[in-house]
Amino acid sequence: MRRYRYRCTVCRTTSPVVHQLDDLAAQGEDHRLAIHGGHIPDAEVAGQVDRLGRWYASLGPLIALHARIADGLSDLRDPKGTGHPFWASAAATLALGSAAALVLGVLSAAL
Repeated sequence: MRRYRYRCTVCRTTSPVVHQLDDLAAQGEDHRLAIHGGHIPDAEVAGQVDRLGRWYASLGPLIALHARIADGLSDLRDPKGTGHPFWASAAATLALGSAAALVLGVLSAAL
């Protein structure tokens, strides 16, 4: 399940997590109309976040991949929850480590 947040850097406020893009657009529009008279604040941010509330765009590629795998595994048990259970984070780390070992093994066999 995808999670989205709207952040106004002028007001320094962040919306609650929503699960649909339409709800995200409504959050931003409602904020702009109510607080800024319909104007778009400079440097406002809207985008997808992980279960821990971190913006995927601000994470490094490896950390973002780990977060997406852990989010997917966590969503199997509790789709609307927050936080990564230890087993999901460990399984994501194991999956990434296994993939890296497989690629290293294939490359070393090819050379």
